[in-house]
Amino acid sequence: MFSWGEKKMINTKKKLLVVPLILALVVVAMSLSGCTQKPANKIIVGTSADFPPFEFTDANGAIVGFDVELITKILTDQGYTVEVQDIGFDSLIPALQTGKIDVIAAAMTITDERKGQLDFSDPYYDANQAVLVKIGSDVNIMTEDDLANYIIGAQTGTTGWGWVNDTLVATGTLNSDNFSSYDLYTDAVADLIVGPSRVGAIVIDSPVAKAFADMGYVKIVLNITTNESYGFGVLKGNSELQTKINEGLTAVMATSYWEDLVTKYFAS
Repeated sequence: MFSWGEKKMINTKKKLLVVPLILALVVVAMSLSGCTQKPANKIIVGTSADFPPFEFTDANGAIVGFDVELITKILTDQGYTVEVQDIGFDSLIPALQTGKIDVIAAAMTITDERKGQLDFSDPYYDANQAVLVKIGSDVNIMTEDDLANYIIGAQTGTTGWGWVNDTLVATGTLNSDNFSSYDLYTDAVADLIVGPSRVGAIVIDSPVAKAFADMGYVKIVLNITTNESYGFGVLKGNSELQTKINEGLTAVMATSYWEDLVTKYFAS
């Protein structure tokens, strides 16, 4: 049995031990919290790196391309540090809305539907759609109606997918069983190279179609005018970041950097 004085002394010692322990736990919690917080000047850019020459991975596995270099230049000139993440195209808008990324840079066409989900920068590139077929195949496409004779592929969530769905499938011109959707354009092109038993043609943005055609194996047989414009996407209501991107875009386009970038990816 302890005396009253001894008990008081033991309790005092316990308190002296507990206080530093609590302080230590608070410090650890604060440090861990700091580790998970993103620096105020860091911007995470989301892209879908299967869309050359706008975004793709090089031989070293680095994410590169016209969009990647352009948005990185714009944001770094505005004082931000930039991290680029590769995300499936169809998951980019949800990633933006949930705060996983801050900017979409993925050759994304500005549409009224998307304007309801995010805010766009000023347009930085105009494009249409093109139809790719395998070189040497017996696929004969000269008009849009000819597409009905083959299995047609497009990447889910893209303008090309929407065009095939709305213009061909919804009108009954193309049987829905002959419409193949792909998560990645690289998969669509791979199937195209296999042959018409997989897919006879794919509908894709015209500058990207040219990039694939320049690599060989496939060729452009038809151009489809859709009058598209690409923009960078930010969270709806984030006018501060939208303004900074627009200001940076205007500044970059007035320099030789812009001309060099265009030449690098579209004229070389």
